[in-house]
Amino acid sequence: QVQLVESGGGLVQAGGSLRLSCAASGRTLSNSNMRWYRQAPGKEREFVAGIGWWSGSSTSYADSVKGRFTISRDNAKNTVYLQMNSLKPEDTAIYYCNRVSGDYWGQGTQVTVSS
Repeated sequence: QVQLVESGGGLVQAGGSLRLSCAASGRTLSNSNMRWYRQAPGKEREFVAGIGWWSGSSTSYADSVKGRFTISRDNAKNTVYLQMNSLKPEDTAIYYCNRVSGDYWGQGTQVTVSS
Protein backbone atom coordinates (compact mmCIF):
# COMPACT_ATOMS: atom_id res chain seq x y z
CA GLN A 1 0.00 0.00 0.00
CA VAL A 2 1.18 3.50 -0.82
CA GLN A 3 0.09 6.72 0.83
CA LEU A 4 0.73 9.96 -1.02
CA VAL A 5 0.47 13.31 0.71
CA GLU A 6 0.58 16.55 -1.24
CA SER A 7 1.51 19.84 0.36
CA GLY A 8 2.59 23.33 -0.61
CA GLY A 9 -0.64 24.66 -2.02
CA GLY A 10 -2.10 28.01 -1.05
CA LEU A 11 -3.22 31.41 -2.24
CA VAL A 12 -0.86 33.41 -4.45
CA GLN A 13 -1.16 36.41 -6.70
CA ALA A 14 -0.85 36.10 -10.45
CA GLY A 15 2.80 35.99 -11.45
CA GLY A 16 3.81 34.35 -8.20
CA SER A 17 5.29 30.94 -7.49
CA LEU A 18 4.54 27.87 -5.43
CA ARG A 19 6.29 24.56 -4.97
CA LEU A 20 4.16 21.51 -4.40
CA SER A 21 5.50 18.39 -2.75
CA CYS A 22 4.22 14.83 -2.87
CA ALA A 23 5.63 12.64 -0.13
CA ALA A 24 5.15 8.91 -0.16
CA SER A 25 5.01 6.37 2.60
CA GLY A 26 4.43 2.67 2.57
CA ARG A 27 6.37 1.97 -0.60
CA THR A 28 9.12 3.67 -2.48
CA LEU A 29 8.47 6.00 -5.40
CA SER A 30 11.82 5.25 -6.98
CA ASN A 31 10.57 2.48 -9.25
CA SER A 32 7.53 4.24 -10.65
CA ASN A 33 6.75 7.02 -13.05
CA MET A 34 5.04 9.90 -11.29
CA ARG A 35 2.55 12.48 -12.53
CA TRP A 36 0.80 15.61 -11.37
CA TYR A 37 -2.80 16.26 -12.32
CA ARG A 38 -5.18 19.06 -11.49
CA GLN A 39 -8.92 19.58 -11.36
CA ALA A 40 -10.58 22.96 -11.52
CA PRO A 41 -14.18 23.50 -10.37
CA GLY A 42 -16.62 22.16 -12.91
CA LYS A 43 -13.87 20.65 -15.06
CA GLU A 44 -12.42 17.22 -15.54
CA ARG A 45 -9.12 16.22 -14.01
CA GLU A 46 -6.27 16.97 -16.41
CA PHE A 47 -2.65 15.95 -16.77
CA VAL A 48 -0.12 18.59 -15.75
CA ALA A 49 3.34 16.98 -15.70
CA GLY A 50 5.07 13.62 -15.58
CA ILE A 51 8.51 12.23 -14.81
CA GLY A 52 10.11 8.84 -15.35
CA TRP A 53 11.34 6.67 -12.50
CA TRP A 54 15.04 6.62 -13.26
CA SER A 55 17.67 9.17 -12.30
CA GLY A 56 17.83 11.91 -14.91
CA SER A 57 14.62 10.64 -16.47
CA SER A 58 12.65 12.55 -19.05
CA THR A 59 9.77 14.84 -18.23
CA SER A 60 6.59 15.83 -20.01
CA TYR A 61 4.19 18.73 -19.58
CA ALA A 62 0.80 19.90 -20.65
CA ASP A 63 1.05 22.69 -23.20
CA SER A 64 -0.70 25.04 -20.80
CA VAL A 65 2.12 24.83 -18.24
CA LYS A 66 5.16 24.22 -20.43
CA GLY A 67 7.93 26.69 -19.65
CA ARG A 68 6.35 27.68 -16.34
CA PHE A 69 6.17 24.44 -14.32
CA THR A 70 8.97 22.01 -13.53
CA ILE A 71 8.54 18.50 -12.18
CA SER A 72 11.37 16.85 -10.29
CA ARG A 73 11.94 14.01 -7.88
CA ASP A 74 14.21 13.12 -5.00
CA ASN A 75 14.14 9.36 -4.68
CA ALA A 76 16.23 9.47 -1.52
CA LYS A 77 13.46 11.51 0.12
CA ASN A 78 10.68 9.57 -1.59
CA THR A 79 9.25 12.87 -2.77
CA VAL A 80 8.16 14.42 -6.05
CA TYR A 81 7.94 18.16 -6.58
CA LEU A 82 6.14 20.56 -8.87
CA GLN A 83 7.70 24.01 -9.10
CA MET A 84 5.12 26.43 -10.45
CA ASN A 85 6.24 29.84 -11.65
CA SER A 86 4.44 32.70 -13.40
CA LEU A 87 1.15 31.44 -12.04
CA LYS A 88 -2.08 32.49 -13.72
CA PRO A 89 -5.65 32.58 -12.42
CA GLU A 90 -6.45 29.68 -14.75
CA ASP A 91 -3.98 27.54 -12.80
CA THR A 92 -6.43 27.57 -9.89
CA ALA A 93 -7.32 23.96 -9.10
CA ILE A 94 -6.80 21.09 -6.74
CA TYR A 95 -3.49 19.45 -7.59
CA TYR A 96 -3.02 15.71 -7.20
CA CYS A 97 0.03 13.51 -7.46
CA ASN A 98 -0.21 10.06 -8.96
CA ARG A 99 2.05 7.06 -8.65
CA VAL A 100 1.55 5.44 -12.03
CA SER A 101 2.55 1.96 -10.90
CA GLY A 102 -0.42 0.77 -8.94
CA ASP A 103 -2.38 3.95 -9.76
CA TYR A 104 -2.14 5.53 -6.32
CA TRP A 105 -3.43 9.07 -5.69
CA GLY A 106 -3.00 11.64 -2.97
CA GLN A 107 -5.81 13.67 -1.44
CA GLY A 108 -4.85 16.82 -3.33
CA THR A 109 -3.73 20.30 -2.39
CA GLN A 110 -5.59 23.48 -3.30
CA VAL A 111 -3.87 26.13 -5.40
CA THR A 112 -5.64 29.45 -5.81
CA VAL A 113 -4.22 32.21 -8.00
CA SER A 114 -5.78 35.64 -7.65
CA SER A 115 -5.73 38.21 -10.43
